[in-house]
Amino acid sequence: MKTIVAIALVALAATSAVQATSYFTDKFDTDPFESDRWVHSNWKKSDSAKFEYTAGAWPADEEENKGIMTSQDFRFHSVSAKLDTPVAKHTLGKADKDLVVQFQVKNQFREYSFCGGGYIKLLGDMKQKKFGGDTDYAVMFGPDMCGYDVSRIHVIFTDKSGKNLLKTDEVKLEYSDKNEFSHIYTLHLKQNGEYEVFFDQKSKASGSIVEGWDFEKKMIDDPTDKKPSDWVDTKKIDDPEDVKPEGWDDIPEKIRDPEAKKPEDWDDEDDGEWEAPMITNPEYKGEWKAKRIDNPEYKGEWKAKQIDNENYDEELVTWEDLQYVGFELWTVNNGSIFDNIYIGDSLDEAKELATETWSKFKDDEKAAKDKYDEAKKAKEASNEDDDEDDEDDEEDEEEEEKGEL
Repeated sequence: MKTIVAIALVALAATSAVQATSYFTDKFDTDPFESDRWVHSNWKKSDSAKFEYTAGAWPADEEENKGIMTSQDFRFHSVSAKLDTPVAKHTLGKADKDLVVQFQVKNQFREYSFCGGGYIKLLGDMKQKKFGGDTDYAVMFGPDMCGYDVSRIHVIFTDKSGKNLLKTDEVKLEYSDKNEFSHIYTLHLKQNGEYEVFFDQKSKASGSIVEGWDFEKKMIDDPTDKKPSDWVDTKKIDDPEDVKPEGWDDIPEKIRDPEAKKPEDWDDEDDGEWEAPMITNPEYKGEWKAKRIDNPEYKGEWKAKQIDNENYDEELVTWEDLQYVGFELWTVNNGSIFDNIYIGDSLDEAKELATETWSKFKDDEKAAKDKYDEAKKAKEASNEDDDEDDEDDEEDEEEEEKGEL
């Protein structure tokens, strides 16, 4: 019986694996530009720079950690690849399958002043050579950081009118999340209308897609409906029968301390006439204000009439086939390495990829960074010594020349 159950479980696991679909996976095991899998855009021409295929300055593993890296400061970097399998036309939150987007990024030269986005885009049909900031996309997802003031994970959708729908509340990155090491970002859009955002495989945000983004509402205010000029929306008023008591304003806020005594060593002739210090008057009642009562003329908060919103789409967002994935970035600081991309319908597959790549090397990165920093310091110190030697040689030559004269 146990054998039969085991066989059934294996068969079930195999069926689940077959049903999972990977639209695109890239661990950058080979040069993506030699194979033309990834295509650079010439959208910004002279203001653009190309991604480089590299493991960076201090990888934990020279081969395994290779990815595509932004190469220059203050440049546009734009590159895209065609999905192995297009994501079929579907409605956000009502698809036949989930949609999972995951990738890894390492800002290897990050310092306090680091500024740059690191988001991935899913797009429909487009011309890769012209892929840029004005190219329509369906999903934009990933970190947006500048110093320590701007630090969030963007999740933006584009509706059928081309409007970018931002999340109503930001997915914040904590102080400890922002450093120069590799991190993995995962977006899970579920077919039941819910979502979840992960950072390093830990949940950062989750909930209802409808409630989490600025979608068009079913009913809106009638723009032709105006508040009547005689509408009273003041809820409370001063009681007209409440009268300020006589002598209220005659009571001072400060008085001389009646218990204070002139010091024995006080000399009126030398120190001047002694006066007791001022203290708060216990009889002072403050500024008089009339009692507040309900306004008998109050009609309540005015609200415009509600009408049907012609832009409302019950289906929220319906995308045609998604065919491309890309990075379109403005970089203030270069050195961001993107790696281990997964686009599919299985969160389990995404986790497996993260386990065999990011998880495998993440704990070794600090040692690699420390080794790099030590070598860099040693080289700088050596260069300083060489400079000092050169200066000494120049001084010796000058002394020799003076002696010959």
